[in-house]
Amino acid sequence: MLDVLLLRLDAPMMSFGGTAVDAIGRTEPCPTLSMLTGLLANALGYDHRDADKTSALQERLRFAARRDHGGETRVEYQTVDLGQPHMNDKHAWTTRGYVETRSGGSEARYGTHQRYRHFLVDSVFTVALTVMPADEEPTIDALERALRWPARPLFLGRKSCIPSAPLVSKQARLRATTLREAVLAAEVAREGAEQARVWWPEDDAETEGAHRFALTDRRDWRNQLHVGRRFVYMKDFKLPEGHAGE
Repeated sequence: MLDVLLLRLDAPMMSFGGTAVDAIGRTEPCPTLSMLTGLLANALGYDHRDADKTSALQERLRFAARRDHGGETRVEYQTVDLGQPHMNDKHAWTTRGYVETRSGGSEARYGTHQRYRHFLVDSVFTVALTVMPADEEPTIDALERALRWPARPLFLGRKSCIPSAPLVSKQARLRATTLREAVLAAEVAREGAEQARVWWPEDDAETEGAHRFALTDRRDWRNQLHVGRRFVYMKDFKLPEGHAGE
């Protein structure tokens, strides 16, 4: 039996970073491995110097997710004037280690940079997660404590995406034979849902009638790059009557 921690991801805006193309930052439709790893590492107080610990946590983390509400995507149009003195400076910092500029001629090089960031709006997800092996640190108990009393403020994908409800579900814990079983047994975060879409890892539960697809959500935490993918299954399930909780 798995010892499972139940999370509620509830926010006006959230982003589960998908593959970025040029200035277009997409979101996946469901919580991703790298996003949940970063959330937990932040709650534990890890920083960039703790890349090995964060990577080890990512390798141990397993989860399933259920969308209880929402799922609509909105695009935020962002601009920045790269010609401002504080932007055109050799000490300007980016994750790539050099000053951000535009392509084109000399006049365009430090012009207005445009980018498009995709968000899920007014959405709620229930996540059932565990760690394997269960007896290594941090344990599932340590992760629950960290989410209840985090070392730093937490966010859902991007720093502007602040949770609007406690991250640990009121139900908090349960035991189940699979993660899919656990997330389907969890109380629904918002009333009124008759069915919900569920995602689970390919080695977790039966897959009859489910859609298999790849997520590029394994992150190299030392170099701050996404470097690997995994396969998950997705299926819509009818929820039993009286399944609503919070």
